[in-house]
Amino acid sequence: MSAVSTATTRSRVSARIGGISESATLAVDAKAKALKAAGRPVIGFGAGEPDFPTPDPIVRAAAEAAADPRNHRYTPAAGLPELREAIAAKTKRDSGYEVEASQVLVTNGGKQAVYQAFATLIDPGDEVILPAPYWTTYPESITLAGGVPVDVVADETTGYMVTVEQLEAARTPRTKALLFCSPSNPTGAVYPRSEVEAIGRWAVEHGIWVITDEIYEHLVYDGARAESMPVVVPELADTCVIVNGVAKTYAMTGWRVGWMIGPKDVIKAAANLQSHLSSNVANVSQRAALAAVSGSLDAVHEMGEAFDRRRKTIVELLSAIPGVECPTPQGAFYVYPSVKGLLGKEIRGQRPSSSVELAALVLEHAEVAVVPGEAFGTPGYFRLSYALGDADLATGVNRMAELLKEAKD
Repeated sequence: MSAVSTATTRSRVSARIGGISESATLAVDAKAKALKAAGRPVIGFGAGEPDFPTPDPIVRAAAEAAADPRNHRYTPAAGLPELREAIAAKTKRDSGYEVEASQVLVTNGGKQAVYQAFATLIDPGDEVILPAPYWTTYPESITLAGGVPVDVVADETTGYMVTVEQLEAARTPRTKALLFCSPSNPTGAVYPRSEVEAIGRWAVEHGIWVITDEIYEHLVYDGARAESMPVVVPELADTCVIVNGVAKTYAMTGWRVGWMIGPKDVIKAAANLQSHLSSNVANVSQRAALAAVSGSLDAVHEMGEAFDRRRKTIVELLSAIPGVECPTPQGAFYVYPSVKGLLGKEIRGQRPSSSVELAALVLEHAEVAVVPGEAFGTPGYFRLSYALGDADLATGVNRMAELLKEAKD
């Protein structure tokens, strides 16, 4: 066999990259925008993106930074020193967790922080316990690092929260880490302090690393509080990595600034990786993030009030649809209703047998884009973001409701 023919029998894309799925949430959002551009009045509930503009003081700081020649050059790969200091100060202010600037690594958004955390900690074959429903990027990042995601599933009967008993049942000699996210994407679940403590102590007892995603820390409702696990369980600090960013809190999804916080040796190793992967985050974005984390939380609280109003509206509207069960989330800006009661029912001549098929039907006939639960590891659910305008929210859910009320045996 010739070298040319041998090459053609091999995949043109590596197995490692070929095995990655496209982000389901971004795919749904892109399809909704494409249909809208083609003239269809599609309302998208797919992307977790605040509809508010970035607060003015942050934008002004970025404009000033763009005119400053200092920001036209390379800067340290781990982040601007003043931003690392400010993130450390913000972390103490917001969660009570005291860290040094050397424990902070500034990344290109929260996604890079998630990927680098797993890449830095996980060796091939290591298992990572992954509570489901989970954010779509978590299992892909684990797999890219050579790890094995081990799903632990919670449902609406437990408020989408896993227990220590479930985690223990999933633990094996190969368990290296636990991914923990509270407030949760996609469910909006917020673990109470007692459960955060119980899980943290379980991790310490068994020498398990915890990667905890705190990006929704400021988006909590009904008196709930986002508890930082290394604050609740200080003994965990040496085996814990926090990922966070400005995207959700400050309506800065497009600015692409996140960070990792962890033990100095882990952060140094992750910084070495980043020095080859992407170097420094764009300096203008870093200067904007510096203004964000150093400034007032007034705009954050105003956005939170709007999200809370929309949360109540969307839960009420969805709960009125026969066959839909929608728990009330305590955090983030998502609802995760069960649509299992609609599967197999006849709607417009079709009998969808999965939430993927039902979501496709809703997009075609109601012109509403939602993300099916398969993307989050739990079929039979929809995720809807309520980070969109009040009018669109009501119109979109009402359109969907009119369609789904047609369901019959």
